[in-house]
Amino acid sequence: MLKDLDIRDGLCLFLEEKYGKVRFFEELVIGKSRADIVMVMEEGLIGVEIKSDADTYARLPGQVKDYDRFFDCNILACGSTHGQHAAEHIPAHWGIITVEEERGALDCYLLRRPQPSPKVKLKNQVRLLWRRELADIQEKNGLYKYAKKSRAQVEKYIMESIGSEAMKKAVLEELFERDYSIFEE
Repeated sequence: MLKDLDIRDGLCLFLEEKYGKVRFFEELVIGKSRADIVMVMEEGLIGVEIKSDADTYARLPGQVKDYDRFFDCNILACGSTHGQHAAEHIPAHWGIITVEEERGALDCYLLRRPQPSPKVKLKNQVRLLWRRELADIQEKNGLYKYAKKSRAQVEKYIMESIGSEAMKKAVLEELFERDYSIFEE
């Protein structure tokens, strides 16, 4: 019986092989949920929800709503006990990966490819950024800093100033380059 922690490392290796250049974040708060794994790629953000053999589907409906609002695509990675019925619990645009243990190693299988989420909003993805990352986008684009404005006002100002396409690219760049060493200073 595989548990969440047994799945994570092998799943990340599988995803890295499948998608190439990627950065992973774990346990990222999105709305009222917490995303198990977030993949940052040049093309967009992919949310990965893990349902191990020890998990139930009880919280999944709420998680699906949050994942769909924040990520360009989503994947349910599940242990073998959930593999046969996973599709019944998620929308058709979600991908499914089954994870099994075979001879002491994890075997991941892409059962269904993820498709774009119809409910994703760039505004929600911008909320994933730290204030420092927003300031970096302002500086790179020669925008006024507005240090005394609220976070929401700054986000709106940046999005209106540089446009959706440039903002999407900036969000992905900032997340890809996120530096946790600032907390050590």
